[in-house]
Amino acid sequence: MTIPSDQKQIYLNTEMASRLAGIDIGSNSVRLLVAEVFRGSSYRILDEEREPTRLARSISSDGELDKEAMARTLEALATFKQIAAGYQVSALRTIATCAVREATNGSEFCQQIQKEVGLSVEIISGEREARLAFSSVQHAFDLNGKNIVIADIGGGSTEIVFATGSLVESIFSTPLGAVRLTERCGIGSGVDGIEFQRGLIKLNKEINGCLKRETSRPLFAPHFLVGSGGTFTTLAELVMASKKEADIPVAGYKVSHAELRHLLDQLKKMSLRSRKSMAGMSSDRADIIIAGLSIIDGLLKRFRVNTILVHTRGVRDGLIREMVDEHFGGETNDPDESERAVERLAETCSGELEHGRTVAELAVRIYDQLASSLKLLPDDRKLLETAARLQDVGYVINYDQHHKHSYHLIRNSRLPGILGPDLEMIANIARYHRGAFPKKKHQNFSRLSSDDQHRVRSMAAILRLAGGLDRSRSQQVKDVLASIDNDGANLVVVSDANPQVDIWGAERRTDLFEKVFDMPVRIRWAGMQKEHSSSSD
Repeated sequence: MTIPSDQKQIYLNTEMASRLAGIDIGSNSVRLLVAEVFRGSSYRILDEEREPTRLARSISSDGELDKEAMARTLEALATFKQIAAGYQVSALRTIATCAVREATNGSEFCQQIQKEVGLSVEIISGEREARLAFSSVQHAFDLNGKNIVIADIGGGSTEIVFATGSLVESIFSTPLGAVRLTERCGIGSGVDGIEFQRGLIKLNKEINGCLKRETSRPLFAPHFLVGSGGTFTTLAELVMASKKEADIPVAGYKVSHAELRHLLDQLKKMSLRSRKSMAGMSSDRADIIIAGLSIIDGLLKRFRVNTILVHTRGVRDGLIREMVDEHFGGETNDPDESERAVERLAETCSGELEHGRTVAELAVRIYDQLASSLKLLPDDRKLLETAARLQDVGYVINYDQHHKHSYHLIRNSRLPGILGPDLEMIANIARYHRGAFPKKKHQNFSRLSSDDQHRVRSMAAILRLAGGLDRSRSQQVKDVLASIDNDGANLVVVSDANPQVDIWGAERRTDLFEKVFDMPVRIRWAGMQKEHSSSSD
């Protein structure tokens, strides 16, 4: 094919845009993934490489990255960069996780990587790491109708996600890493006998105590735990070898809690040399496998799960998918797309689309008429409307605490065109559409500034009134006329017939408004005045 000279650069850029590479500098190993992207955002792996470097070694003792581990990491990164260049990738991104994140010399090491290798390293948070792992799991398994726990175990930390279908309910980042715990509890190479047994006792105490402090139990009953990271793939390979299962893919392999416990008990009785010779054991993981499997055991007990589903991808796969979104679609400022995303989330989770739309309309009507008198911010109008439409998404988990679930689901969602701070505000407003008043002891509320706390109280107060005005779920109330006089706030409800239940519902929800704005609220049906006039004629 002959390409006109003025189109050659466009053609080359298009070809190159189909190849991406991501490098994950983990606490136990450095990994490279090179991918070729197809239409529709799918991709195939062109190359994958892993180099164990043990960056997390010594962090728990002196807080710094080990010099030998840093040297091995630099060497691996230089090699990986050359491999990516050989594939002529259009974009290469490098992220670093727990070890670099926590080390006192982590930032200095990233500068060294930039200087010596020419790679710019992004140190990501534990929450971001968890989101990348979830993105990977979401694309690998059909999660529709499933309540799941996702755990990504690394050398220095374990990231945990509670999810319902494709929606994230909670995220936890814990300092439970296979390398970290092996060192801290003294169960590594050269340790045996009584010292080793004492280390095992300390290990279980550390895991159980950390999970109790750093996580809550899911309010739903998980169907299974999806595990990513080398600990999980090694677990699958060990179980498969013990059962003499051949030609079975590790991806999606199921392991029961009983099988895990049996394997763990067996490993605890073996020397390191014996562990290394086990069928299915990776030689560079034999010394940390007991700590890794003990973390899994702790997770299963803490979250009351009996089945593990092994995921062979993880953070690096999530990174590539994020890059695909950025290069071939991704975030949008299109208000129509943002609107559709809100509608999809409401429809998927609440089953209360018409109720949400009606409450949103009534809330905005009250806001528009009282904004000047109550000194409400113009930008809060859209936040209130969105919160009203999404207030009941927590139904997807359960009804009793759905307002709390709504907060988490909204906060952890990705709604195009809505920035993080606005999403946090929307989630808080929805959180308080019912139930307890906003309190500073509530973690979600305490994170806000004092000004934002007042905004949430104000918007939630209006939202409660609007929600009460559709208490019957019949969309009977067509409009509300709101005003303020010397005696307080007046709501005149417009409806074809007497909306007795809806007025009753709103009257029961005036307390937050009266507290926030320090005025009483009176509610009446507009038709009452007409009826009175007719009867007096």
